[in-house]
Amino acid sequence: MMPSAKVRKQKSAGLKVLSRKLSFRGKVFSVSTDRVVEPNGVTATRDVVRHSGSVVVLAVEESGSEPRVLLERQYRYAAGKYLWEIPAGRIDGKEKALAAAKRELREETGYRAKRWRKALFFYPSPGFMDETMTVFLAQGLKAGEAQPEADERIEIELVALSRVVEMIVSGEICDGKTISAVLWLETQRRS
Repeated sequence: MMPSAKVRKQKSAGLKVLSRKLSFRGKVFSVSTDRVVEPNGVTATRDVVRHSGSVVVLAVEESGSEPRVLLERQYRYAAGKYLWEIPAGRIDGKEKALAAAKRELREETGYRAKRWRKALFFYPSPGFMDETMTVFLAQGLKAGEAQPEADERIEIELVALSRVVEMIVSGEICDGKTISAVLWLETQRRS
């Protein structure tokens, strides 16, 4: 999924692409080597990871005195360890971001949500990737049966927001999208 027209226009204003070579094409992303003249006049060769974009689901259960955040724990090969994260995944083809978020929540956790709201939009690593992440707040949760992909082994747990913040501060949660989304939620609650 490409960024919106407005984002693309801002991204390309004053940029000249002199050449582009596809260096790698994989299932999840590709890599291009681009020769460019940037808006600031710098001529450079840039290797860019091209990605369709991701969605992130901040699923919150609010029936008690304190909101609980739906966390997943799974092994992440690139990190070499188990990580606590919130549900997330890639936007497939021409899928809309909200549809992808609903699909990822259902597949990974079995949960569905009655209310959805866009919370954040960001670039996780803009120095070399064009991937975007759109975070949705999902509320009014209803449990169901997960349908993970064949290579996914996911444990899920609803954890009190104050405990999740403690996990972030202590370094127990070190996933950037989870940190961003949970701290956004904590900020929203305090304002």
